[in-house]
Amino acid sequence: MAQGTLAQEPDMTIDREGGQTTVRLSGPWTAPHAQRVEALLGEIEAEVDSFPVLFDLGGVERLDTLGAWTLDRTRHELSAKGQADFANASPEQKILLEEAAYRSFEEEPKPRHARSVDFLVDVGRSVAGAGKDLVGGVGFLGELVSAMVRVVIHPRRFRGTAVINQLEQIAYRGVPIIVLISFLVGCIVSQQGIFQLIKFGATPFVVDLIGILVLRELGVLLTSIMVAGRSGSAFTAEIGSMKMREEIDALRVMGLDPIEVLIVPRVLALIIGLPLLTFIASIAALVGGGLTTWVYGGISPDIFLDRLRAAVGMNTFLVGLIKAPFMAVVIGIIATLEGMAVAGSAESLGRHVTSSVVKAIFMVIVLDGLFAMFFAAINY
Repeated sequence: MAQGTLAQEPDMTIDREGGQTTVRLSGPWTAPHAQRVEALLGEIEAEVDSFPVLFDLGGVERLDTLGAWTLDRTRHELSAKGQADFANASPEQKILLEEAAYRSFEEEPKPRHARSVDFLVDVGRSVAGAGKDLVGGVGFLGELVSAMVRVVIHPRRFRGTAVINQLEQIAYRGVPIIVLISFLVGCIVSQQGIFQLIKFGATPFVVDLIGILVLRELGVLLTSIMVAGRSGSAFTAEIGSMKMREEIDALRVMGLDPIEVLIVPRVLALIIGLPLLTFIASIAALVGGGLTTWVYGGISPDIFLDRLRAAVGMNTFLVGLIKAPFMAVVIGIIATLEGMAVAGSAESLGRHVTSSVVKAIFMVIVLDGLFAMFFAAINY
């Protein structure tokens, strides 16, 4: 090779002197020569049979991350049999060898525990996680109330267009599916009620059953569950996508409060829209129940309406509507809070959307139970 001309391929020679093996490396040990580098290192592992081993890097013309990592990997594997080290490396090569050092990726064996201990650990983590969610939800509620107070004090900051748009998405576009489901549930409850009460000759009492059950419980509960699954998941996905694309950070940079811009309009739309949908759902369920009692029980619409008027008081009608705004706040807080918690991956977005729907439906049912106990205690 002429003086001053760089070698075209990596090479190596093995010298054995005085019980020591010296591997003299030369040429470019870089990524374009990866196949040749791997072949040479394989020969080194096969031929080295005496220790200590020194890798002489004095003749290496170029060294990149691949060459450094594969060399250190070979040194690491030979170290399991005896002493192996580098020699005559330049300061730059030493830095690269240290930064690209080979590391084993074998997982440490996990300590084995009894299944009962693992179960208790999982329960404890779940309880701790539920406590953190509760504290976070209360804190987020405080931020939401503060944002609403600021909007009331400064009306120009109120985004009416956004509220109307969210009302259209939540209430107007949600009417068909909620009416259909409520109508079918009313038919089913009425049919099963007739089949059970006819045994006792008390078929007319199915009107009382339908009226009280729908207006106090089923109407608002079905509507809240549907809104949690439909609009709550949409809120989480929308805000989560904005979080992934750093649009929320951009709002803060522009001097805008993301809670005022994104969350207040959605929660307000829920507070307004959910009672309206509850009323529509209750009417649809009563219509379904009335048709079913007419077909299966022989109770005409006139008789159905007369008995419904006698069985249902204003308090029964108001109970469902009173619950609706509180359930709307719970759904809105959980959906938007989960959206704000999304990290920068599609997996995180899917996990938080699922968590939003599950938590919202669970809290809606819990809240309905608390209201049921409260109204029973005050005899309303």
